Amino acid sequence: MNLPGNKHKIVIIGAGFVGSQCAASLMTLGLVDEIVLLDVNAERARAQVMDLDDMASGIPQRIMVRTGDYDDCSDAEFVIIAAGRSRRPGQSRRDMLADTMVSLLPIAKNIRESGFSGVSISVTNPVDVVTECLYRQLELPRSQVFGTGTALDSARLRRLVSEYTGISRGQVQAFALGEHGESAFIWGSHIRLEGIPIPEYLSLGIQSDTSCLDLSYLTQRMRQRGTHIVAGKGRTEYGISTVVAGIVAAILHDEQIMMPLSVHLEGEYGESGISVSVPCIVGTGGAHTILEVQLTEEERAMLHASCEAIRGYAGKALDRL
Repeated sequence: MNLPGNKHKIVIIGAGFVGSQCAASLMTLGLVDEIVLLDVNAERARAQVMDLDDMASGIPQRIMVRTGDYDDCSDAEFVIIAAGRSRRPGQSRRDMLADTMVSLLPIAKNIRESGFSGVSISVTNPVDVVTECLYRQLELPRSQVFGTGTALDSARLRRLVSEYTGISRGQVQAFALGEHGESAFIWGSHIRLEGIPIPEYLSLGIQSDTSCLDLSYLTQRMRQRGTHIVAGKGRTEYGISTVVAGIVAAILHDEQIMMPLSVHLEGEYGESGISVSVPCIVGTGGAHTILEVQLTEEERAMLHASCEAIRGYAGKALDRL
């Protein structure tokens, strides 16, 4: 839905590093007219708003940044869920489940009771479980309730392939699928360099060291990227905020782009009742089309294993909904 005058309003729940950086990325790209920050720590939310409002002074577009409450969700076009603490060094995203569920259920209840009818984008980890919980609670079409999933993993994968081949990132087509976490896997049969399959590119003899393009090695590097960032600075924020801004832009501009997002499956790939990252088409209305693409037998097995991993650590939490 649009606000009167075709203005775009977004509510960000969680005014920590990720939520505030999402706001900054959206402001820099001039995507929205009004940003509302909500946080259980009201003082932090006010401070972030003051800082972002100072930033707005250097942006040509007029943008209102303010604190608010859940009533603001009623006429918002987007709600971004970025609540929760950062992952600590040595922790996996799965280790955050208990803390996340405590705060997530009242958040979902408040959003639903506000009458929100826009697009909900989950960032909070473990993102696949958060997405499924919100889908079950918000009573909205699944196209409007999804998570960033492996979109960030895919960006990291493209960076790696670009680094090892010397080809611009913009010409690398590569997706990670499955869980945003320990069981994420590479859709290896469809990695392309501006349409050229990796095996064909390697056969041209341009790349002398092919060991770095081994799928096992790439998968390991991709999965460890976030862990290394958290170990070094205590959090990740810039990469994921850019992913969120890209999703919002794709919806507002009806870009019809394909990207891997965590979505509720209803029989696709033989899976149901779980949210996991698969290729989607994103445009007006959200992730409006889930693509059941061709996977190799090995890739399909990895997707099922990823779904089972999510069920294994999240089953009891989701069963209580």
